[in-house]
Amino acid sequence: MQKASATTSTDHQAAAKDIKLLVLDIDGTIAGESNTISAGVKQAIVAVQARGIPVAIATGRMYRSALRFHQDIGSTLPLMAYQGAWIQDPITQKIHRHWAVSREMAQQLLDYFEQPELRSLLSVHFYINDELYVRELTRETQIYAERSGIIPIPVGDLRQTLTNEPTKILALSDDIDLIDKLLGNLRRQYTPAELYLTKSVATFFEATNASVNKGTAVRYLAEELLGLQLANIMAIGDNFNDLEMLESVGLGVAMGNAPAGVQAIAQWIAPSVEEDGAAVAIEKFLL
Repeated sequence: MQKASATTSTDHQAAAKDIKLLVLDIDGTIAGESNTISAGVKQAIVAVQARGIPVAIATGRMYRSALRFHQDIGSTLPLMAYQGAWIQDPITQKIHRHWAVSREMAQQLLDYFEQPELRSLLSVHFYINDELYVRELTRETQIYAERSGIIPIPVGDLRQTLTNEPTKILALSDDIDLIDKLLGNLRRQYTPAELYLTKSVATFFEATNASVNKGTAVRYLAEELLGLQLANIMAIGDNFNDLEMLESVGLGVAMGNAPAGVQAIAQWIAPSVEEDGAAVAIEKFLL
């Protein structure tokens, strides 16, 4: 455990006094290998809520895959899914925001992924209307689906799904170098004004609408729905898709299992997910 910046622990404690909202990522943050929230983390979350600080979830997961975690912590706030592309209130069912990838962009990405040298190396996922469509059921897709608790729909040619715009596009590969290369190449091809490109884990390349990231989602939740400032928020995350969120809030905490690039921008580094790092951070700053 260490501080990630020159600011002192006293500065962080002072900032913590102003926290009126806690935002949590799921995978690698409150859920590790077990794919569930540990008793220690759940206890810390419940204690925060008992002190009058609401807790929200911001995740790259599908809405319905994230729902059980939202229910598990007893959150009463809208759920920010798909990196914030889909924000829905599970209580009222109201969809507050849905920003999709244009058909044209989806088609271009699919053409790229289906180049002869890439096609057999990638499992491509299209998320449409909170359903997962795939070309075929690969081993990687089956592992992903099992962890997500969803049933993928194999359709052969993914182009036939494009009567609707995808909320998110994901390319999976066990080859971490390939995913890094993919991200680098496509970031050169598309500007941030065209697509938001990120990694949520080392093996997942993700693309969403250019206006989407967890930072803009948290800003919307805080300012538009709750009347709070970003300075009043503490957020905890563990990967590159959490960067914008951690940078924008008053107190950004990275997990001990986060890549160095994510830890570098955080104000504090918690222990790893398997050590209940989120609970340690919550207890340090909010309890």
